[in-house]
Amino acid sequence: MHGAGDHGFVPHLIGLARDKGVSAHAGDGTNRRPTVHRLDAARLYRKALESAEAGAVLHAAAEEGVPLRAVAEVIGRRLGVPVVSLSEEEAAAHFGWILRFARNDNPTSSTATRERYDWHPREPGLLADLDQDHYFA
Repeated sequence: MHGAGDHGFVPHLIGLARDKGVSAHAGDGTNRRPTVHRLDAARLYRKALESAEAGAVLHAAAEEGVPLRAVAEVIGRRLGVPVVSLSEEEAAAHFGWILRFARNDNPTSSTATRERYDWHPREPGLLADLDQDHYFA
């Protein structure tokens, strides 16, 4: 999830880039993370509370998978630091406890959720949102 007030994965990547002077990704950086703006997720949450049956599984993925390399590139450009590809050993030292999240390839479809609950994300995608000042203030 992303948006103003985000305190999760992306702000942690920004902090690492600031501290270490590089914006990094593991390997070729093609591993993907599903994303959703927090306001789109809130709209789906409301729909779920109002109409989802007990035990329903919903996927709040506005974007099926944004490559980590693309995230690192926006962070690098915004901070004025180089974007680097790290080996497995280097990635472990750089990312620490979030390495699992930084390496994971997890494309996720929300097609069934969109169709079943008439959910249509309308907020900016992760890369457009990440390119805003609120992530770098």
